[in-house]
Amino acid sequence: MLKLNQIWDNILIETESKVSTLSYDLYINTLTPVGMYRDRFILLAQSQALKNIVEDKYKELLKKCTNKVFPSIIDIEIVTEADLDRLCDVEKEVDIPVSNKFIVNTESTSSFSDKYTFDSFVVGKSNEFAAAVSRAVAEDPGKKYNPLFMWGGVGLGKTHLLHAIGNYINRNNPELRTAYLSSEQFTNELIEALRDPDNNSRRNFRNKYRFLDVLMVDDIQFLAKTEVTQEEFFHTFNELYLANKQIIICSDRPPKEINIAERLKTRFATGIIADIQPPNLETRIAILKKKCLEKGQQVDIKVLQLIAERITTNIREMEGMLNRIISYSTLVGGSCNDMEIVQEALKDYSDSSKEVITIDDIIDETCRYYKIDKKSILGKKKNKEIVIPRQVCIYLITDILSMPLVAIGEYFGGRDHTTIMHARDKISESIKDNQTLALNVKDIKDRLYNR
Repeated sequence: MLKLNQIWDNILIETESKVSTLSYDLYINTLTPVGMYRDRFILLAQSQALKNIVEDKYKELLKKCTNKVFPSIIDIEIVTEADLDRLCDVEKEVDIPVSNKFIVNTESTSSFSDKYTFDSFVVGKSNEFAAAVSRAVAEDPGKKYNPLFMWGGVGLGKTHLLHAIGNYINRNNPELRTAYLSSEQFTNELIEALRDPDNNSRRNFRNKYRFLDVLMVDDIQFLAKTEVTQEEFFHTFNELYLANKQIIICSDRPPKEINIAERLKTRFATGIIADIQPPNLETRIAILKKKCLEKGQQVDIKVLQLIAERITTNIREMEGMLNRIISYSTLVGGSCNDMEIVQEALKDYSDSSKEVITIDDIIDETCRYYKIDKKSILGKKKNKEIVIPRQVCIYLITDILSMPLVAIGEYFGGRDHTTIMHARDKISESIKDNQTLALNVKDIKDRLYNR
């Protein structure tokens, strides 16, 4: 049995390529399916004027496209609100033959980790706004805070909140179609779809993502790799946004600092932007307590404080250190609260870690490595001997620290954030092919981490 929206979704996909974007958006995509009566599919127009235009210019096209996907549907009827009372009983779900060239089931579900819920998310000053907005979106998707754009450094809880939203919606509104994916997955699926010479895969790809109720995309910054992917995502975003469907996007930087088309940046910024900053000491200890509770472990507060003081910017790394202590104590048959065992478990880790790395540390280490003075690297000189170390320094700052590009630009003599972005991206691309430069970057990192 097919629901009306599933039938209409597939008709739309077949119709979209047959008319101009303007005609599609103004007329066809504004119609709403209201029922099936025998072999007739009934669509509701928002006004008599719209009904007249569709009947005059697009009804025959709609009939052809409908019949191509659903051969048993012979006719299309356009009605208005005034016509609804006179309609006979109509079917809301229909068992009809489908052309085997098309995928009709537009319902899309994603699996979300059970351990990532709002209850298991520790809220502190650094993330309370993002947590509150995420819960509001989960409770009423598509109605407010749309789109929601969350950004922050690695391991600060963005993915946790995405899964928490998904789990909440699946539990309380299971009829909603949700999808959670990374921008890399979106790109890979699009590439596969484009390889189909008959365009069926491209149609099915659009079918999968443009008719969702909730779309969640992680690591959107990697969308910068291809223009084709950006173009496809732009149209997917528009379709969902205009239909009041919820869009949630995560990144490691704010929209204006992502190297993508300006029109995408603008759309990302039309809703709510929520940043997640590194948690303070109290929040980090609270997170570790929660992790211990989940693992059924009793760990002394002194051990938790040791971990929280050593790891300041990455919750995943903090949990990894906790797991290391628990595993090592089990292996040697001791207690994870024995400070000698804790220090032994972290012996290698402490040798390879520095408690806090600051922007000054990175600049000073880069200057020492390239044998240039700090004034030159922060100044305006553009000779090669200065520019490359400066770009490497900027790359390392963006890679290691969770600092906005605007703040980095201010530190480097008031440079524009786009200049900082260019330096970061240039080194990021160059180290893929330039082995010498890659080794230089690695050497500076090793010095910073005392490796």
